[in-house]
Amino acid sequence: MSVARVTEVIASSSKSFDDAIHAGIARASKTLNNVKGAWIQDQKLVVKDDKIVEYRVNMKVTFVLEK
Repeated sequence: MSVARVTEVIASSSKSFDDAIHAGIARASKTLNNVKGAWIQDQKLVVKDDKIVEYRVNMKVTFVLEK
């Protein structure tokens, strides 16, 4: 039997939502062991002068706790 935990991660990128997701998972994996998945809860944009300047994602990252 395994026990998992979920933590919230907010990440951003100036390139794309996909890049923000990859950055968030990469950073979470530095601190959390046994990352198994993520759920993208929300996506937001920052707009300045009629142009998208930042992509933000709010995700729930699931990881399995060590025995």
